[in-house]
Amino acid sequence: MSDNAPTGTQAVTALFSRGRLTAIPRKAARREQLLRHLAETLFERDRPYSEREVNEALLTVHEDYAALRRHLIVAGLLERPKDGSSYRRA
Repeated sequence: MSDNAPTGTQAVTALFSRGRLTAIPRKAARREQLLRHLAETLFERDRPYSEREVNEALLTVHEDYAALRRHLIVAGLLERPKDGSSYRRA
């Protein structure tokens, strides 16, 4: 990794333009950083969210809210019961 490559918060900030996510990173490590940031900034701990609330929160940063929601669940950052009735930050 080069000395001028963004790390941590800088790496996540570099993914946004005018408060909007420019693209969902393809590289797993970079996507993981983004997903952690989204989980921490958009969702409170110990609070249940409906699917609509999750979608609306994710829409504030990117139009492909379904992909972001799926990535958050696969990464274990959002949890959902099998019936899909609610979501919680893990």
